[in-house]
Amino acid sequence: MAAAAGCSPPTSSRPLRVVICPWLAFGHMLPYLELAERLASRGHRLSYVSMPRNLSCLPPRRHADAIDLVVLPLPCVDGLPPGAESTNDIPADKLVHLWDAFDRLAAPFSEYLAATCAAEDKRPDWVLADTFHHWDAAAALEHGVPCAMLEASAAMIAAAACGASNHTGLTAATVYEEMAAVGDHRRRPAAMPKYEWESNAALFAPLGESGLSVARRCSMALERCAIVAMRSCHEWELDAFTMAAKLLGKPLIPLGLLPPSPDGIGVHGDAAAVWWLDTQPAKSVVYVALGSEVPLPMELVHELDHGLELTETRFLWALRKPAGVPNDTDVLPQGFHERTRGRGLVVMGWVPQITILAHVAVGTFLTHCGRNSLIEGLMYGHPLIMLPIFADQGPNARLMARRNVGLLVPRNEDDGSFDRHGVACAVRAVMVEEGTRKIFVPNAMKMQEIVADKELHERYIDKSVQQLRSYITDGNSSTAVTLLPAET
Repeated sequence: MAAAAGCSPPTSSRPLRVVICPWLAFGHMLPYLELAERLASRGHRLSYVSMPRNLSCLPPRRHADAIDLVVLPLPCVDGLPPGAESTNDIPADKLVHLWDAFDRLAAPFSEYLAATCAAEDKRPDWVLADTFHHWDAAAALEHGVPCAMLEASAAMIAAAACGASNHTGLTAATVYEEMAAVGDHRRRPAAMPKYEWESNAALFAPLGESGLSVARRCSMALERCAIVAMRSCHEWELDAFTMAAKLLGKPLIPLGLLPPSPDGIGVHGDAAAVWWLDTQPAKSVVYVALGSEVPLPMELVHELDHGLELTETRFLWALRKPAGVPNDTDVLPQGFHERTRGRGLVVMGWVPQITILAHVAVGTFLTHCGRNSLIEGLMYGHPLIMLPIFADQGPNARLMARRNVGLLVPRNEDDGSFDRHGVACAVRAVMVEEGTRKIFVPNAMKMQEIVADKELHERYIDKSVQQLRSYITDGNSSTAVTLLPAET
């Protein structure tokens, strides 16, 4: 079968030329920069596409001579704050405007790809487009370049994000529950609480000027791509890959977990947090960080405050101010600093999370279970106290709970609220009580063996390169991928 028109299949020795297009969130940009670094270390040539401010905030490239930063200015839209280019730049109620600007990147990206394809020595062998980038995949098809969909979520969640629904007769183990319910809002998986199920309905609602839902963007990207490349591995998710590949309906390539390189570890942000840790005993501190994009409401911040206070354990909390709270407002309960002085530190700015997690004083991680945070926490063998807030965090947390690496904070089934006593109970069980800690710590260490296994993840990268080469040289890039009609 012939290769796609205009493509010169790479020989086994010629470096691949790859365009990587991450979603406008640092939880996507950073791991896919790590992917670019690992491909570049093998002699391949990368073009990494994002907006100017986003690119300026990335850590220094270890292989700068092989990774070109491609600047695409974000189109202006009404309501988007000046200079905003990522989900970290805007409050949740302004996110729709970022989607509108994102959708308008279709034409600039197509023009960039056309110019790149016109130069024989720069024509890419692959476009790797993130989950929502349906217009990346459309441009790649138009210019005869094979496109892979980058999937940052776990295998058990990926099909849900893409709106897959061919699940007739799937039952089996708990690990598959959430995949079996994909696209079917009539039945909620038994493991998924009501508040999370209802919040997921937003993924299927029309969003922005285009009227495309998040799920529709994902499904369009999936249909237009030849394969799916996933930031995960069989060891992390056991047998979930087989089910995910079936539901996605495309060849599924594991990339490994792309754990951050130790080269990137250093004291950036608020160094005071690290200095404070230097004064604490080994394994004595609960590190608390719930992400930067969906802060808790004030009343739940206070419940978490009081829960940490009740445990009387040492803690370091990287706290983001709740949405709508004025900058000069103290979000902590009156007297909290005095009552926890000497054993607790609250930092309101950016902290060097990897450096903190690597510190000998940290013994447990209270996390929202975002993908990056899970990988970073388990890279150092920390048992988890899990408080998921949004999107894939709930399924991520339940996967880790099934692996017995920690506990979920008890929540109200209907509205997702929690109280100080539930927080204190979970913290004590994971951090203090020997009967339960002796279960969670060894299991976290087992997960650490997977995350920290450099040879394992390098093998996944090597295999993924082989599969990308094989796909092109076998001529599969010309097969059975057609453009979807425009959604009305």
